[in-house]
Amino acid sequence: MIFQRAVRREFTHLAAGVFTALFAIMMTTQLIRLLSEAAQGSVEPDAVVALLGFSALYYLPVLLSLSSFVAILLTLSRSYRDSEMVVWFSAGLPLTAWIRPVLVFVMPLVLTISVLSLFLSPWALSQSAEFRGKLSSRHDAGQISPGAFQESSAGDRVVFVEGVADDTSNVSNVFVNELRPDRLGVTMAASGHQEIAENGDRFIVLQNGRRYEFPPGTAEFRIMEYARYAVRVETREARGIVPTPRTMPTVDLLPIDLPVYRAELLYRFSMPFSAVVLALLAIPLSFVNPRAGRSANMLLAILVYLIYNNLVTISQGWVASGKVSFAFGVLAVHLFMLALLPLMFYHRIAVRPFARLSR
Repeated sequence: MIFQRAVRREFTHLAAGVFTALFAIMMTTQLIRLLSEAAQGSVEPDAVVALLGFSALYYLPVLLSLSSFVAILLTLSRSYRDSEMVVWFSAGLPLTAWIRPVLVFVMPLVLTISVLSLFLSPWALSQSAEFRGKLSSRHDAGQISPGAFQESSAGDRVVFVEGVADDTSNVSNVFVNELRPDRLGVTMAASGHQEIAENGDRFIVLQNGRRYEFPPGTAEFRIMEYARYAVRVETREARGIVPTPRTMPTVDLLPIDLPVYRAELLYRFSMPFSAVVLALLAIPLSFVNPRAGRSANMLLAILVYLIYNNLVTISQGWVASGKVSFAFGVLAVHLFMLALLPLMFYHRIAVRPFARLSR
């Protein structure tokens, strides 16, 4: 039908505009946060663009779901305001006839959201964590700045180097403070250099220096002089990035029957389900009475969206704590919102004659 093609075209144009606005807001917020971390030294300036891309990929499912919901809501609200719905109802077509064009529009987006939520978003989150780990490790291992105290990512070592050669291999006037459970060690040397072992571990090798060790809680200390002392710089590549439920692929989460992992699966499965339910909820929520305030339906729609998302978050927390089963957590919220659809459609159909008389 020409009408359905026109409606889908309007859905698409509005969804593109809403998505562009939301995406710009999200990117600006993430960029400000990453630039703040870069200014504090916790993120390398060269890594901001890559981390920004990973963040964008992670938030795409939420943005697409919200964009489709708002686009359907705005399109149908405009139809009410422009009296197109009066023509629609006068032709004998019910409000439920909008379900078909809405589903035809939203199903490609739901498929995209499913791929993103189940596969690409977890991958982006894991790549972001791994990328941050590599940058932190590289910062510990190789980026020694002369004249500055530098703390390791683990917080158990502070290194001060007064001078660094142009090739960064040789250093001079080195001070290393190491905090261990059984002692505090202070190592000083007039010169040193960096070495990489065969297994890839990096060491700072100090030459002709002195080391002081202080056992905690005592007045004793020990002084040692050495000709060569190597300080191993721990790397996260050697330890590996510890996987978490949020960064694990979906295929790896499926066989793990633990509450925390099941809660993550619930969130990923909820994204495409909620996109479909929200698109259907937008049909009755779009009703606008021209003689009443035009923003009332938008406020109600925002309230329904927030309640829906909070219910999903609550069910995820209950599954993670073991209070409810995974199946109940997945089905309960979405079935509850779907159960509201017939009531909302009935309410709008029942008040339709009064809406026409008001015009």
